[in-house]
Amino acid sequence: MSTPHGVGIGWRPEISGFVAGLPGLRFVEVIAESVPTAGPAPHELVELRDRGVAVVPHGVRLSLGSAEPVDPDRVAHLAAVAQLLAAPLVSEHIAFVRAGGLEAGHLLPLPRTHEAIDAVCANISRAQADLPVPIALEPIAALFDWPDDDLDEAAFLTEILERTSALLLLDVANVYANARNRGTDPLALLDRLPLERVAYLHVAGGAEGGGFYHDTHADPIGQEVLELLTEVCARHRPPAVLLERDGRYPPAAELRAELDAVATACGFPEVT
Repeated sequence: MSTPHGVGIGWRPEISGFVAGLPGLRFVEVIAESVPTAGPAPHELVELRDRGVAVVPHGVRLSLGSAEPVDPDRVAHLAAVAQLLAAPLVSEHIAFVRAGGLEAGHLLPLPRTHEAIDAVCANISRAQADLPVPIALEPIAALFDWPDDDLDEAAFLTEILERTSALLLLDVANVYANARNRGTDPLALLDRLPLERVAYLHVAGGAEGGGFYHDTHADPIGQEVLELLTEVCARHRPPAVLLERDGRYPPAAELRAELDAVATACGFPEVT
């Protein structure tokens, strides 16, 4: 199956019926750790796959940024899910979720140092060796930066991509959140990233809280994020864009309208 093109949505059991009814849907993304590999894949995902909708496993627990080697069992699970779903690629985060044997339960940012780049690139190489398909890497939204950073975001991400054959999963909502919380210009970051390496985009809603903008995945997409999405696609439109929604699901008409707004912002055909 080829790399997905067009507009997709994150597949979740709560909205599986809605997703199944989208006539122009091109791809979905499923949390890899939620898919068991001991038996058949969820029938809803199989039905989507069989009608030509690409299914992309999205990992959240590999901890590619850990100082210790990536857990081979977690890589094996991601690989098995990719094969089970005939996935064209998989994706994971430039982050760590464990250290010293402890699980954080959250995606945590890496210090932007050359030592951290060495560690994450080594783990990407270890994962790639056992994955049957390409991997796309997603930079996360972070509420803090480490005090010993010696690279900015663009230089940090570009070096990781240059040293690996990985693709980039660019989350426009994360770009917006980080720029808003750091007081930086999101367009300045876009102008320095190798956008030709983008496999697909994420976009999601967020909300203000506690003096920060939070990428919640449970609120409508704001106009500023949609405008930033248009700016990304004007610079180099990637093959696909995916709407993430993980809670407080709105009525179907509102979710369809949000998908249509994403398609319009990117110049893709509507899926509804």
